[in-house]
Amino acid sequence: MKNLNDMTDEQLAFSYIDGNNKAFDLLLSRNQSRLFSYILFVVRDQDVANDIFQETFVKVITKLHEGKYRDTGKFSAWIMRIAHNVIMDWYRDQKAERIVEPTEGNDLSNLSSKDIIDSNIENLFVNDQILRDVRKMMEQLPASQREVVFMRFYQEMSFKEIAETTGVSINTSLGRMRYAILNLRRMAKDHQIMLQMD
Repeated sequence: MKNLNDMTDEQLAFSYIDGNNKAFDLLLSRNQSRLFSYILFVVRDQDVANDIFQETFVKVITKLHEGKYRDTGKFSAWIMRIAHNVIMDWYRDQKAERIVEPTEGNDLSNLSSKDIIDSNIENLFVNDQILRDVRKMMEQLPASQREVVFMRFYQEMSFKEIAETTGVSINTSLGRMRYAILNLRRMAKDHQIMLQMD
């Protein structure tokens, strides 16, 4: 039998379905930090994030036991989709603002987080300050825009992965990114923040 530590997340999920509770413990430890940081970034409240995190893993366990997990992609993307749905349910319960749909033809697929950061040591401190400023401004974005920016730039997900995780079309994901960038530019201009990285 294969050592649990040598198994992929997908293999651990099936091992848990087959009754190995230690497999789930390892799945949780591998994924909890990334998942919780995503939830916290979107909802911006530690207590709410804890509740959503717990509810997400209750749903993960339930879906695994119901046989609703298929090895068709990364386990981490599957649980992110579940977390996204739990967050959206919470927002609906809170009567949060409506999601803005994109216009046709938005194409920002050429953006990459690797393109926005120059690793040159002389610019490290300036870039670090800029990223702190951007993160503060991101906190002001609507949840749907904040979510797509976080997934794209902090988790380096493709727009296809973002669309699958959030349950929307690629055009909607692109549109949300477009509106987020427009809002960030407006905020930077309003607060006279220079965002140029060297």
